[in-house]
Amino acid sequence: MDDYRKIADELAARIADGRLRAGDRLPPQRRFARQHGIAGSTAARVYGELIRRGLAVGEVGRGTFVRAGRPPAEPALAEPADALVDLELNFSVLPEQPALVAASLGGMLRPDVLGSALGPAGAAGTAPAREAAARLLSRAGWTPDPARVLFAGNGRQAIAASVAALVPPGERLGVEALTYPVVKGIAARLGVALVPLAMDEHGVTPEAIRSSGPLRAVYLQPTLHNPLGGTMPAERRAELAALLGDLDLVAIEDAIYAFLRADLPPLAALAPDHVVVADGLSKRLAPGLTAGFAVAPARLTGRVAAALRSGGWSAPRFALDAATRLLTDGTAETVQRAKRRDAAARQALTRERLAGFAVEGDPRAYHCWWRLPEPWRAETFVAAAARRGIAVTPAAAFTVGAAHAPHAVRLALASPPMETLSSALGTLAALARMAPEDTTTD
Repeated sequence: MDDYRKIADELAARIADGRLRAGDRLPPQRRFARQHGIAGSTAARVYGELIRRGLAVGEVGRGTFVRAGRPPAEPALAEPADALVDLELNFSVLPEQPALVAASLGGMLRPDVLGSALGPAGAAGTAPAREAAARLLSRAGWTPDPARVLFAGNGRQAIAASVAALVPPGERLGVEALTYPVVKGIAARLGVALVPLAMDEHGVTPEAIRSSGPLRAVYLQPTLHNPLGGTMPAERRAELAALLGDLDLVAIEDAIYAFLRADLPPLAALAPDHVVVADGLSKRLAPGLTAGFAVAPARLTGRVAAALRSGGWSAPRFALDAATRLLTDGTAETVQRAKRRDAAARQALTRERLAGFAVEGDPRAYHCWWRLPEPWRAETFVAAAARRGIAVTPAAAFTVGAAHAPHAVRLALASPPMETLSSALGTLAALARMAPEDTTTD
């Protein structure tokens, strides 16, 4: 193992056991190099490795700060906490879900039912699963053909398989200038080059796609965009659908959050031969009960199915059968309705607690985009929030390539209990009203 990784491992261990706490400032790289008897370039690689692992954040001119660990208690702004309040990840499990799921899946424990569920399943799943998934994915008058539905282990795998099927290694995939971070990792593993596409208040602009040069596909989030939280209006969807046809270009439409806004049809309804829809159950239901869906045009179904098989991304039969039960007996729809109410309530709470700040996003989303007030910078705010026991995500996590990251953070609202969320938002509001230099401790 390289020396810099050994040193990074040592620092990671100190973070894990609490010797370095969330928000602690690491020494300047030159001082760190002298303390450890290493070259300045090696110190830079150590810090870069910590940032890559998500254990630290850094900003030019202010330093590098620990991002994870045991946060100190600061009673003036937050109550003591044993772990960070998670406003980074959006995983919602409502209090009523365990009982609902138990009632739905109890019948799977019968030997005859379990016997078939323990068998294999291919990318095409089973006929009941395809029918159930097609009904689940229906919205605003659009219902996919069950024969076009393929299954992955989760939504991320459905996206990965779609990218693998459409974009050969070394070729170019267009993505929104601010995009879902997992797509960056998928592209890196597949050897695909990402091309950032300019956006306006309605999403990706048609001109950005036209002027981007040759693309093999585009990845888009028209509904409840992550991280911005916005939803593309019908007029822009129609423009993009027409453009896909004109360019004979295929879009991968990420519909993971679309269940929270079922009033607009997907791009696939407007350009059925040029859109692959990727979706999943982790947001609709729970991260531990998931399957992924890829709805591909007839001309692409075989390619996406082959990518699912070769990537090892097909859903296991037990997961398919469990999902089919949850979808057909009404459990999934009951949970979805409850989550729509929950998301709207959390958005309303957020706008109340952060009144006066530039908070953006659809009022039905489980996340929002906060453009920080001057003179705050995103990485500095993230570090200061971590010192108060709250984890938020800086804009840099969503940028593509060397693009400049705006001074903003994404707040994921789904995971904490409502009371915890309210307290955390109040803490962040108080923090944002302070000057950055008043919040930093050496």
